[in-house]
Amino acid sequence: MTQTQALAILKTGANVFLTGEPGAGKTHTINEYAAYLRARDIEPAVTASTGIAATHLGGMTIHSWSGIGIKNKLDKRDLHNIATNKYITKRVQPAKVLIIDEVSMLAPGTLEMVDAVCRVIKQNQAPFGGLQVIFVGDFFQLPPIIKKDYNENEQSEFFTEQVSRFAFDSPAWERAKPVVCYLTEQYRQDDNVFLNILSAIRRNIFGDNHLRHLAARKVEQHLAPEDAPKLFSHNVNVDSVNEAMLEKLPSQRHTFKSTSDGHHALVAVLQKGCLSPETLCLKIGAAVMFTKNNQREGFVNGTLGEVLGFDKESGLPIVRTRGGMKIEVEKMSWTIEENGEVRAQITQLPLRLAWAITVHKSQGMSLDEAVMDLSQVFEFGQGYVALSRVRRLSGLHLLGWNDRAFQVHPEVLAKDESFRLASQEAEALFAKISPVEMEQKHKNFISSIGGKEAGVRPTYFKAVKKKKKKAKKKKTAWGGWGGYGR
Repeated sequence: MTQTQALAILKTGANVFLTGEPGAGKTHTINEYAAYLRARDIEPAVTASTGIAATHLGGMTIHSWSGIGIKNKLDKRDLHNIATNKYITKRVQPAKVLIIDEVSMLAPGTLEMVDAVCRVIKQNQAPFGGLQVIFVGDFFQLPPIIKKDYNENEQSEFFTEQVSRFAFDSPAWERAKPVVCYLTEQYRQDDNVFLNILSAIRRNIFGDNHLRHLAARKVEQHLAPEDAPKLFSHNVNVDSVNEAMLEKLPSQRHTFKSTSDGHHALVAVLQKGCLSPETLCLKIGAAVMFTKNNQREGFVNGTLGEVLGFDKESGLPIVRTRGGMKIEVEKMSWTIEENGEVRAQITQLPLRLAWAITVHKSQGMSLDEAVMDLSQVFEFGQGYVALSRVRRLSGLHLLGWNDRAFQVHPEVLAKDESFRLASQEAEALFAKISPVEMEQKHKNFISSIGGKEAGVRPTYFKAVKKKKKKAKKKKTAWGGWGGYGR
């Protein structure tokens, strides 16, 4: 299915599972849909399963948005407390569209709790209280972390890992009956050999021929390119590499501390998910990676560069990107908003040291080059996520691997086939709808959720345009999904 076809289905108001291989354009499609809704005076609730993904899109974790926090289960008292919390009710009650990104990392029980909260607060027994719910993600990527509960009664009430681990196992998913939109275009990788390798891993047909291509990219650690980011499966490797490399540089350290404002719990969520550290130490010659999208300034999340120096007046770092651009990097903001109001904000340079990064934090990035050590991979999909960050085989440098590195979860493998078939059926079904009828469906949905046709309020759009110009002057950014939250 193409992005255009998926967008047309989203506009009908149907619940949707938007999926596809890394680089297929899931993020872009959701960007377009969010912009479409906002142009019609509908503010979607933009959430994600993890803090990292949430900060990329300028939204909240689904746990914070729904008020479930770190709970493993909800009883009647919990639901009552959530439903009578004015802050949670204020954001859930008026919501019309709920987007949940990185749904692959969401446990089925968590989805059940979100469904229950929405139904109670909106006093509507339809799935998710009648919200249009959009699940976004790829189950071949990192799965949810299941925290085992040894209280047998509670465990039986909430989950059994052997039976259900993924969001699609949740009864809430079944009740929502999402239309599957499986994007098949590719915008990240442009190397056919590499695409075949990734596809082979994804379809569990990875063999000796594919391994031979990857083995040709194996390098000894002392011969690996020093200026390429290194991906590891464990944090301890990342921290030690970055600190050791920074210490080697002879120049003076420059320290940049983040600032924050807003509710302390929400600030903590932002800090936990932000790829830029609270205290960032840089030196001339430091390898850095941009952690936000700002295409106007010439960088996106994952852009690599090197610190050339520091401005004499502002003290800000001057970075030369791999593409040759010189950028004086100004601080940017990560925010959590509710109904257009900023509830929490942290401000920091959109940079992090880039000699090394964890596979987990690399999810969603596109890299021209990377050094990877897959010898300690411990989770299904971890190796696949790491490999699919790179655009082409020539940019891959492998230090090692283990047997798990090229394996995908068998349950996901089986489910993926059903997703592909469901997407093809949806594509055929919606193709039978005439353009005129489809347009009317789009209008009907916007009308049913209280939206207005685009262009009916010229005064409003003039105000938005003026506000955007002001934001540009302050150089404020609003997330890693192309800035559609601005």
